[in-house]
Amino acid sequence: MMDKKTSLKQARNKVPQKQRWRVILKALLLLVWVAAAVIAAQLVVGYLMLWILGRETFLQPVPTAIYSALSYILALVWILFVTPKITVKLKIENETKNGKRLLNGKLAPKVTNREDLGLKGLPTWTDIGLTPVGFIIATLLAAGLVAIFNIFPWFDAEQVQEVGFSIYLTGFEKIVAFLILVVVAPIAEELIFRGWLYGKLRPMLSEKMSDWASMMISIFLVSLLFGIIHLQWNVGVNVFAMSIVLCGLREITGTIYAGILTHMIKNGVAFYLLYVLGIG
Repeated sequence: MMDKKTSLKQARNKVPQKQRWRVILKALLLLVWVAAAVIAAQLVVGYLMLWILGRETFLQPVPTAIYSALSYILALVWILFVTPKITVKLKIENETKNGKRLLNGKLAPKVTNREDLGLKGLPTWTDIGLTPVGFIIATLLAAGLVAIFNIFPWFDAEQVQEVGFSIYLTGFEKIVAFLILVVVAPIAEELIFRGWLYGKLRPMLSEKMSDWASMMISIFLVSLLFGIIHLQWNVGVNVFAMSIVLCGLREITGTIYAGILTHMIKNGVAFYLLYVLGIG
């Protein structure tokens, strides 16, 4: 009798266990998909521009800036517009009835909407007020993590970030670099990482674990990927710290507006130090 009860209990536990593994696999696939989209966009745009312009012209400041902008835009378009179509095609046949999307004959929610991306409504005074707070916290957290990593001999906190631009830029080149680094990059990266990725990952994990656990794991995974994508240890640690704060801002406000503004301030300060004061 006891053996039968034990076997029944084990059988019931197998289903949740399988579901948990399914969620973990989906979460990993999301992370890999975003990383692949960003890297593929850089490779496609980079090789295409090299083929059209040649290496010498491509390495000039303005073409390099255009390459950065096009890479962000292509990655963003792929993630926001191509991904839903691929997902639908792989899983179910997409039908319409009276102008509404159906999943297997039932009314279905949109695959990606403004709320998923953290773009609900418009920026508020709360978003603006939290921006300097987020910047200060991100700066302090980054300084703390860099201090910890400094104990490792392979970590070089002073290594200059390679952004593709020379420190010595002309007036026009400086404007182009400013628009790419301080405007385009923060908007695109926030939409991809704290917008789409976090917006998909957080509710997915919350289905199988506590709200607190899903939040912490989502913040860590998004921030870890954001750091890895930058392909440089000191920069990766820095942006990992920033991403933790930006994810926290999304949790507090429900949108990515404060994150975009904080990201812009951080990049703006870096731009001023590097390209105006020449410190780098």
